[in-house]
Amino acid sequence: MKGFKLSLKGKLIADLHIHSRFSRATSKQMNLPSIAYWAAIKGIGLMGTGDFTHPEWFKELNEGLEPTEKGLYRLKEPPETLPDTCTEEVFFVPTAEISCIYSKAGKTRKIHVLIIMPTLEDVAVFNARLDRVGNITSDGRPILGLDAKVLMEIALEVSERSLVVPAHAWTPHFSVFGSVSGFDSLKECFEELTERIYAIETGLSSDPPMNWMLSGLDNILLISNSDAHSPLKIGREANVMSIEPSYAALYEAIKEGKNFDGTIEFFPEEGKYHFDGHRACGVCLSPEETLKQGNRCPVCGKKMTLGVAHRVYELSDRPYGERPPGARPFVSLIPLQEVISEALKVGVSSKRVQQLYMKMITELGPEFYILNDAALEDIERSGGVEIAEGINRMRQGRVNIRPGFDGEFGRIRLFEEPERYEIKGQVALF
Repeated sequence: MKGFKLSLKGKLIADLHIHSRFSRATSKQMNLPSIAYWAAIKGIGLMGTGDFTHPEWFKELNEGLEPTEKGLYRLKEPPETLPDTCTEEVFFVPTAEISCIYSKAGKTRKIHVLIIMPTLEDVAVFNARLDRVGNITSDGRPILGLDAKVLMEIALEVSERSLVVPAHAWTPHFSVFGSVSGFDSLKECFEELTERIYAIETGLSSDPPMNWMLSGLDNILLISNSDAHSPLKIGREANVMSIEPSYAALYEAIKEGKNFDGTIEFFPEEGKYHFDGHRACGVCLSPEETLKQGNRCPVCGKKMTLGVAHRVYELSDRPYGERPPGARPFVSLIPLQEVISEALKVGVSSKRVQQLYMKMITELGPEFYILNDAALEDIERSGGVEIAEGINRMRQGRVNIRPGFDGEFGRIRLFEEPERYEIKGQVALF
């Protein structure tokens, strides 16, 4: 489903779920100056700190951040020199993701939970409580043998203004609705505390229309974050709000939906658990095809990993495409470096892509402005006709899709070769 027009001009864009270099499989560049730099380049004004339970990262947060008068944090020392087009200040709010692995109702549950806290002083108390439960020192995203409901109780006991959000709610192996180890409803997981769950994180493999298929989520805010493990992945999904940068405004936006305008989304097919499949055999199937195969791989006969689309359809009580009252708009974007990479037909990490990316940022403004709001003629003047055409197609939802499955990311393409030659021919003609 095509998204809705969502202007990002003058809005606070927030990415509340990332990881520090102290998490497994995370870039060493995930430090405070680098996170702030890339947030500014992308046009993000509010970042979650990620990983506040890790003692070394928590120490760096205390040493590198200072509180603002509005209850957020900023860097004590500004990041490296930014282009004049990317001077918006970047604020931070304490956040962490925690993995809860426990048994409930006769089944092993593996639930990832995003915790947002008002202050680092609250975090210190929270960390001390968790340290008595399990090991919070070995990884930035600790694994605790703790019921997700009990974790929520602890967070709310430390501060009533804590926010608890089920992370990437549909991921098969580690989420509240996951097909492998999750629940069929929020109430099964959080029981009487469900009323204090104000939002869920949709994750990379689902988008708002998929979540609209469950009427039980009509009063739950749908938020989106990057879950970034490297600086370039910051903001691949994010939230758009018409608020001042303060904790009080953020809390109200998530609790009440007040001035929460919408979300920036991946194309969900690009997520690595969108469709069903068995990666070892190279099998990727739609939910309908999987059901015909009895949920088993047609090549080897083993059980397939059921993707997010399958799980959504399994729990849904509303047809795809029906928009419930109060549903927020969203916009599906492709990272600018990926657009440039496809236009130039070179790797996304190549020198040519990096140089043109920074040229466009320096000439036009932050990445989100270029992708969503900049005039196409300005994009063409700075980046060339193919990049302008690619961004135009992305805005219209005219993309070629190969869905992700069983841990393998999908592929979103803007051009097929005949189209590329046609575009180049038009340029040569004029």
